[in-house]
Amino acid sequence: MLEQPEFGRRLRQLRLQQGKSQVDLTGTGMSATYLSRLESGARPPTPRAIGYLAERLGLPVESFEQPPASDLGDVLATLLTLSGSERDAELRDMLQLALAEPGATDAQTRWQAQAHLARLHGALGDHADERTALDELRRLSDAMARPALQVHALIRLARCLRNLGEAAEARRLVWEALRLCEQHHLQVPAADITRSRLLLASTEAELGNLAEAARLSLEVCDALPRTKGAVAAESFWVAATAHTRLGRHDRAAELLAQALDALDSHEDLTLWMRLRLAATSLALQTDPPRVEEAAAYLDAVEPALGLVGSELHRHEFLFLRAQLHYQQGDLLTAEELCGRAEEGAALFGYRDRIRLRALRGLLDTRAGVPGALDRLRELAATVQQSAIPDLSAEIWRAVAEGSAPRT
Repeated sequence: MLEQPEFGRRLRQLRLQQGKSQVDLTGTGMSATYLSRLESGARPPTPRAIGYLAERLGLPVESFEQPPASDLGDVLATLLTLSGSERDAELRDMLQLALAEPGATDAQTRWQAQAHLARLHGALGDHADERTALDELRRLSDAMARPALQVHALIRLARCLRNLGEAAEARRLVWEALRLCEQHHLQVPAADITRSRLLLASTEAELGNLAEAARLSLEVCDALPRTKGAVAAESFWVAATAHTRLGRHDRAAELLAQALDALDSHEDLTLWMRLRLAATSLALQTDPPRVEEAAAYLDAVEPALGLVGSELHRHEFLFLRAQLHYQQGDLLTAEELCGRAEEGAALFGYRDRIRLRALRGLLDTRAGVPGALDRLRELAATVQQSAIPDLSAEIWRAVAEGSAPRT
């Protein structure tokens, strides 16, 4: 029988080959903790454990006598059979372990594994780890000298950097990707080119170049071959966001309505949900906030959260509910929801982290917490230095609201 850590590697390989999760193998004969320690090599297997696992896998005990081959390919195959946000963390851990294994895995397989690992980090809201994975993906793409793969890595890294608040570097990477497409005459899908240009528009918006962001996004919308589907929905969404930040709320509302109308929930439920979360945020940012509209969007989204919502989406929902209750004057509920949203603050992008801190400042100010208003002013000054004028103006408005006498 194999000794540790080879036994654990072989066990994981056999499990993945059958598309099973660790949960599928646990039961009255084995706890999840013990199974995890077996796979990690931390505990030696007992004859009883080996017999139990062989029975659950439907394999002879002798299967555990064979040394494990490189299981990176098995993990990739498993990604096609295991799905659902509740398993993203396990799939991520599987990939990290497999990628760390020594062995002569071909470069193409490692590239695919790294791309999936970055996607799982992003789905879990771990943008710092996503960036690390995408940096490695870019390195692999460059080493393989495959322009199409280089473009893919550049665009994904740019999107991650935008989420981390590094808009200038994100914009540079998008331009680098577009130049590679032109230089090598790459046959890139039209949808990918469209999303690249939308990413360029959103980075311009993050940098405060709102008029340019609006121009670029409308240019994309005008060039759409059809006004239905995921690409059209994303295009109208980006344009609506740019117009909202410019204060053109009527035009933003028109574009947002087109975005919501472009996509049916049966086509892409996750994007359908994200659009309505974004629509809620935009409705709450208008002056005055469109409270009833925001409440309707959140009511529509709630059932979808249980089906396709990630941890990030659930905390975004809590944050938006907190904002809504604050606008409705229900400060006790807003306080409770804000506290729950803060538990997932690390998952948020830069803008929402700042907005969450601003809401906390307003709630603390209303509750008479000492120094709350000063901290809110410090936040506004910090954002002002980040060269994002519309977000800076939003936080200074919060300072003015917090300074106003209570009625």
